[in-house]
Amino acid sequence: MDFLDEITLTGLTVFGYHGVFDHERRDGQEFTIDLTLGLPLASAAASDDVADTVHYGELADRVAEIVAGEPVNLIEKLAARIADAVLEDDRVKHVKVTVHKPHAPIAQTFSDVSVTVNRGRA
Repeated sequence: MDFLDEITLTGLTVFGYHGVFDHERRDGQEFTIDLTLGLPLASAAASDDVADTVHYGELADRVAEIVAGEPVNLIEKLAARIADAVLEDDRVKHVKVTVHKPHAPIAQTFSDVSVTVNRGRA
């Protein structure tokens, strides 16, 4: 049985302009992203070389570009866009992306709202 290792990045906070309301698109807000990548890490462990793994600093930069970039209406679409970008690295077999929108325009008192998508290779 093949087991996948994981790289996890949590709490990446980026300012973006996503939402269905005009004021969200105009004023923007912070979004927080959590990622879990499933991939084999034995080569990286053996070589001790960052080239043999997903560089999580570069990963954070790429995700931040997406969140700060072209606005979307739904965080579901934003999460899917991030997942697609992560899967561009063939070493990544699956990814779990959670997009938190703690300042969503909800009339009730709440601490967070989030969407999680899971994507993988066929």
